[in-house]
Parts: sequence; structure tokens; C-alpha cells
Amino acid sequence: SSMGVLQEFWVGNEELVNIYDKRLGDGGYINFKLARTNNRGDGLLTALHKDHFRIINHRELLFNGFGDRVAQLLHAELITPFSKNRSSNVGQEILIVNTHLLFPHNSSLCLERLRQVYKILQCVESYQKEKKLNPMPILLCGDWNGSKRGHVYEFLRSQGFLSSYDTAHQYTDADAHKWISHRNHRGNICGVDFIWLLNPNRYRKLLRTSWGEAVFGMFKYQLRRASLTEDDAFAFLKADSGGDYVTFSGFCEALRNEINELWFQADIDGNGVVDYKEFKQRIWNASSREEEERDDSEKDGTERTIGFSVKNAVLFPTEVEKGMWPENYSLSDHARLTVVFSPLWMPCSRV
Repeated sequence: SSMGVLQEFWVGNEELVNIYDKRLGDGGYINFKLARTNNRGDGLLTALHKDHFRIINHRELLFNGFGDRVAQLLHAELITPFSKNRSSNVGQEILIVNTHLLFPHNSSLCLERLRQVYKILQCVESYQKEKKLNPMPILLCGDWNGSKRGHVYEFLRSQGFLSSYDTAHQYTDADAHKWISHRNHRGNICGVDFIWLLNPNRYRKLLRTSWGEAVFGMFKYQLRRASLTEDDAFAFLKADSGGDYVTFSGFCEALRNEINELWFQADIDGNGVVDYKEFKQRIWNASSREEEERDDSEKDGTERTIGFSVKNAVLFPTEVEKGMWPENYSLSDHARLTVVFSPLWMPCSRV
């Protein structure tokens, strides 16, 4: 393997850190570690093999106020030539993101996790603009603490990302039960570990549009979900009020970031009110991802670049690929996901 990613690395354990640094260093890897904020003890580790990657840039993304969560952004170039006859102006570059999202302790935190992913994609987008980068493959790796049935999955799919494991096994969204990757602290088994791939030929909605649809979809989902408890909603809205009550300022603060953006999108004509037509178009009948997804790979006459195909993807131990957690597996409470990619030429699609 030429790339190693750990989404729950105990940076607070000096002995463990030294072991990893020495073993990976001896194996030819360049290591990037990032601790969660507020001395949480755990963090992230991304290791790239120096024989296969040249590190162009590395950024640490700190999401203060987002459950002390963090992410790593690595911009790297593949050293091994893809083709001897390749055009000299086409670099084999890649963006790699490693993260570990907030655990959904209750339904009110689903929106927080969605915001974390939105923030990550915003950072990637701004980095691409700042460096004036050409389209290149983007890998999002980590524990997303949400399954194929969740809003984060829907949101990333709407942005053109593909789940590498599902692609390798030709699984659809209806196959969520076929594999798992984690037994959490509650004893529940679930599939939460993903390596997402966004190729340069994948159509992407504007990030802000995709985000609005995701949050509107969540609002609609919550409205229609009979099992949503008032306790969950109350806990979210009372925020940091200091008591068992919701204040007006706390209410506004809890929803401020979303409301401004969502209102801007819902009020299509900008007249200060959302009429029934706008409500139906923007909130209730927001396009599903199946309707919006398209692949521009068949277009002719477009600029060509290098992307990846998913050659293989494996979860270990093998029982998890059948949706079962082995009782004798003590190495971790997560299964190891390994993906093998192959580079290939493809047309690139602009947003």
C-alpha cells in the first residue's frame, strides 16, 4: 500500500505515536498527524509513501465549535509516471482529505455533521481556487459516523462523489445492509467508513445549491419523521442557554448559519417572501440526486486529464463484508478498508 489513513489515531499516547513514527518511517512513509482540538487525545494520521507521492502542500482544518473535529488536506503528486507519452503539462496530482465526523448522539447532531462535511468541501474548493488548480481526483477518507441511509451520504453523492467500496462491488443504495465497518460503543453494527472518490469527469452541482437541498431535505425528513422526540429538538434549540429553556437569542444562534443561506435560496425572486410556488420548488420538491446525477465522461472535444478507476476494495475482517461483526476481532472496533485505484485518462468537467 502506498497510502495509509487512520481516522482515530491516539496522538495523546506518546508511546503509540513513537511506534507508528518509527515503523512507518522505516517503511518509507511520510507521516502527517493532527490532534483534535481541546486536548481530546485522539486525532488523525495520514501517511504517504515517498516512493509514490511527492507532497506539494498540507493543510490542517480545525473546526472549532464543531465538536472539536478536525480534518487534513494533502495535495500530492504521483511520482510513478502514468504514461511515458503523457502530455508534459498534465500533472498527476491528487487531493486527499482525512477526517472523523461527530458521532450522532441524537438526531439534533445530524445537522452538525452535515455542516462539518460542508465546511470540508468549502475548504477544498477554496484551496483549489486559491492555487488555481486544474480538475484532479479528490479522495475523502475517514469515519463519517453515518451510513448509506444518511444525509451526509446523500450530500456527498449530490456533489458527484462515489463510495469506492460500493463501486468496486457494484452495490446500490439499497444494499446498505450488505456490509458494515464498525461496532460502536453502543454495541450497534453499522457501515460508516468510506473512501469517497470524486473524479475530474464527474458533474458537480454548485456546492451552495447542493448544501441547500441537503438541509431542506433534512428539514422535510424531520417533519415527516414521527419518531423525532421533542427532547432532541428541545436540546438542539436551547443550545447554551444555561437552563432548561430556549431563549430567543439561543434559538437564532442555533439556526443562524442555516437560516440566512436557506432563505436566500428559498426566496427565488428576492422579494422578501416565500410563496407557495417557491416553497414547492425549493423545499418540498427539491430535485433528488437520481434526477440530477449525470456523467460527462462521454463528451467529446473536452480537455483531458487523469482520474482514477476503482480496481478493487476490501474490508477486513471478511465477515463484515457479509454484514456480520466477528466476536474474536480485537484489533479495533473498526474494520480496515483498503481500496486499490488505477489511473486512467478521462475528459474533465467544470462545475
